[in-house]
Amino acid sequence: MITSASNLAPGQCLSMRLEAHAPICVGLDPVISRLPDSIDGADEVAAIERFSRGVLDSVVGITPCVKVQAACFERYGSRGVAAMERVITAAVDSGFLVILDAKRGDIGISAAHYAAGAAATGAQWITLNGYLGEDGIIPFLEAGLGVFVLVRTSNPSGDEIQSPPSTHGTVAGLVGSMVGRLGASRLGANGLSSVGAVVGATKPEAAAALRTLMPDAPFLLPGYGAQGGGVDGVRAALDRRGGGVLVTASRSIIHAFVGRTGDWQQHVKDAAVAFAEEISGLVADEGH
Repeated sequence: MITSASNLAPGQCLSMRLEAHAPICVGLDPVISRLPDSIDGADEVAAIERFSRGVLDSVVGITPCVKVQAACFERYGSRGVAAMERVITAAVDSGFLVILDAKRGDIGISAAHYAAGAAATGAQWITLNGYLGEDGIIPFLEAGLGVFVLVRTSNPSGDEIQSPPSTHGTVAGLVGSMVGRLGASRLGANGLSSVGAVVGATKPEAAAALRTLMPDAPFLLPGYGAQGGGVDGVRAALDRRGGGVLVTASRSIIHAFVGRTGDWQQHVKDAAVAFAEEISGLVADEGH
């Protein structure tokens, strides 16, 4: 079990986890149509909760972090939200660092309400849409959360908004500069900020440029593997210490049992172990 460090700033807590474990994050994106046959789907909320808890049991001790996709639970209304909160509680009790993948994006009292609600779930980090500027970010930091701001996402159509041809730089660069500025005053004792960035592993050149704008920000890297991201994307995102990245995988881990026989949780565990070894090896090679 991973040692709890709930009294530490989010950036410092994340740094400690990354020093002791593979820099990976497993996404919990439960979809009722893709559950193991052994899980009764008659009650969909109960089914996705049981599946999520089974994934947690399978990857504990392998990954320091899980990312809970709020949409998968919120679609079921209040029962789904209650199930999500129970899953988060179970994850925290098992020692995981939890990212609430909710992509909030508002300001003022609305942002304060969203921040309080996110903190109340027990999650330590949250994903945010930074389009409204730092006014939409600071309330979450004030609530004690670490934040991962969408900067350069892995989806192809994001290029139109995030990286249009321009003599004035890109929108991603503007958001990255804001993240770097906000994070500079929120560094942990070991140098990692509580203000992070979502940067797709599918965009190596962008990741390298953005790293110069955010030298101390943890990078949450989606898109590795199934979406086409690979070694180059992770390498480009590493900070000057050869770390600072959290590489995410969801479907390739939690659906590793598809098309296979036997214990579904063992397949999930095996996939998580292989992913952890692959990313640990990559980061270790680059560190030298």
